[in-house]
Amino acid sequence: MGDVYKEQIVKRQQTSRDSLKRAGLIMAVIFISFIAFSMIPQFAPFVVTGAVFGAWYLLSFLKVEYEYTFTSGELDIDAIYNRSRRKRVFSARVSDFEIMAHVDDKMHHGSFEGAQTFRDYSSGVTSDNSYAFLINHENKRTKVVIEPNEIMLVALAGVLTRRKLHVKR
Repeated sequence: MGDVYKEQIVKRQQTSRDSLKRAGLIMAVIFISFIAFSMIPQFAPFVVTGAVFGAWYLLSFLKVEYEYTFTSGELDIDAIYNRSRRKRVFSARVSDFEIMAHVDDKMHHGSFEGAQTFRDYSSGVTSDNSYAFLINHENKRTKVVIEPNEIMLVALAGVLTRRKLHVKR
C-alpha cells in the first residue's frame, strides 16, 4: 500500500466576538492616542505609531485559515494567520482517535462528555461536514472539531475502524 497524502483548507468565519475584538482594539488605540497627546505631547507620535502597529499586528490574528494535512495515517493541522504566518496547532496519529462522529450525532454525544480540553479547528459554523474526535493528546482527553471534506473523510476512514468512525448519513 502506498503513501496517502491529502490536504484541505478551511477558512474560519468571522463572528460577532471577532468584531468586538476589532472594535476594542480600535478604541484602545484612540484612547492611548488621547492620553499620549494630553500627557506627553513630545512623545505622542511615537506612542501612537506603536499603538497603531500593535493593533494592526493583533488584528492580523483574527483572519485564520486551518490547513488539514493527512499523510499516511497522521493528521496535522496548521493555523494560517492573515495568509502569511503558519503555525502547527495539532498533530496526531489517526489510529489514536478513540471515536470520531458528527458534531450533532446524539447517539455518540455522551462519548465526548469526559473531554478535559476542547479545540475547534473548523470554520466555526456547524455544517454537514462538522466532525469531532476524541483523543488523548498531551496527557489530556481532548475533543477536537474539524470540517473534513469528502476526500479527507475517505482518507480518515481508511485508517479508522468502523467502531471508531461514525459518518453522518
